[in-house]
Amino acid sequence: MAPLSRPVTHHVRHRSRHLGRRNESRRPHRPARPAQGRAVALTQPAAFWSAPEAALIADCLVSFQTPAGGWSKNTHQNTAPRRPGERHGYEAGYVGAIDNDATITQLRFLAKALTATPTHGRADSWSTTFTRGIDYLLTAQYPNGGWPQVFPLEGGYHDAITFNDGALINVLTLLRAVAAGLHEFSFVPAELRTRASASATRALGCILASQITVKGRRTAWCQQVDILTLAPAGGRNYEMASQSTGESAGIALLLLALPDPSPAVVTAVHAAAAWFQKTLLRDVVFKPAPDGTGRKLLSSPGAGPLWPRYAEIGTDRPLFGDRDLTIHDDVNEISAERRNGYGWFSTGPKRTLDHYTTWAKAHPAP
Repeated sequence: MAPLSRPVTHHVRHRSRHLGRRNESRRPHRPARPAQGRAVALTQPAAFWSAPEAALIADCLVSFQTPAGGWSKNTHQNTAPRRPGERHGYEAGYVGAIDNDATITQLRFLAKALTATPTHGRADSWSTTFTRGIDYLLTAQYPNGGWPQVFPLEGGYHDAITFNDGALINVLTLLRAVAAGLHEFSFVPAELRTRASASATRALGCILASQITVKGRRTAWCQQVDILTLAPAGGRNYEMASQSTGESAGIALLLLALPDPSPAVVTAVHAAAAWFQKTLLRDVVFKPAPDGTGRKLLSSPGAGPLWPRYAEIGTDRPLFGDRDLTIHDDVNEISAERRNGYGWFSTGPKRTLDHYTTWAKAHPAP
């Protein structure tokens, strides 16, 4: 196969808006407190949710809610309330997001705290914040059912409908739980549950409509898609419009878990599973090379299965991007900085295929 090296093509339309910032612009801007991963933890013992520590974190989350109703990502929000003039987020001062578990985690935390201590003195504040957060998600949703990575819109690839890091799946899962009104969401009013249900239905339609089709056959999904056409769209310089295995595995898992799946869902799952089986790699590993040159794809008999993060639409061959906007079909050719600083391979489809084996027996292909 001839080496592949060509510029990345981006499809996302660029738009920007001036954001209203209340009176914050009159105050000195203090930097946010950076964090990696989730801002708060949800896996806590049952006793934690009625303890003072949970109430303190809930109060902190109330203070970090952005003017539009969401939360920013990668920011410490669980140690002390936001200070006057402090930015709401480390990366975008007043803009909420749905990737890196932002907004979803905060809403789930508030729901758990509310359910555990409904008579707490500040429970009304938590409830109001929770409702504003759900309204934020419903407002941010595009008419076709997708969500941008951040809202209000900033322009660039952030405006695209994003499946990246399970963002849309996390929103859809939350809204389905809210709509059902079970467990920590039993306090949610019927009217809000109805709106959440309608939103989740639109999101599912967006997922099915954006599955990539090649020569009449469905395959997988891109990390992000165009907000109008649902065509695959590029992200950062090294994230090309392509079939994305990790995100597709998460989408397929969600579809596998749906009760009483429609014929359209069944078709989508069978097609995705066939594509995973077709594109898996064996006898290779992606790990630090013995010569100290960083991570490389190395021969390892018996290893696998492993999937490339990106596969070219139409040929299914692996794709690897670099910061200079070039695309390669050999991960060992890209710069050491990108080769070592990005997740170029995924094992996620294996878990999906494991679940699919049982599911397929009960849901044969149409």
